[in-house]
Amino acid sequence: MADADDVRRLAHSLPHVVEIDSEGFDFRVGGKGFVWSYPERTPGSPRVIRTDIAVLYVGDEAEKQALLLGEPARFFTTPAYDGLPLVMLRLAQVDVARLTELVTDAWRMRAPDEFAADLDGV
Repeated sequence: MADADDVRRLAHSLPHVVEIDSEGFDFRVGGKGFVWSYPERTPGSPRVIRTDIAVLYVGDEAEKQALLLGEPARFFTTPAYDGLPLVMLRLAQVDVARLTELVTDAWRMRAPDEFAADLDGV
């Protein structure tokens, strides 16, 4: 079972990562977000930052749908994310090895090409 501390540790282990000050966690590479805390929005209520859920960049709609359909206990989306290459991950439903794969893949998809070689040493 993974948690927000695992997300932080993994994101900080990747090259050129910047953590944005937030109520939860929010990581960027090359100025682009790749993993952050889920900002849950309920109509009529203030936004709640959920550090037990990570929003991950997944690249495209096909990958998003594959994750949502293939692992529905782990991944979900909301109408606010329709058309965006993002999924929400229930951290308690994933082990650290799988989280490492997901966070690293998100980094690879968002990092500028010139940063790719720097990941080889990680």
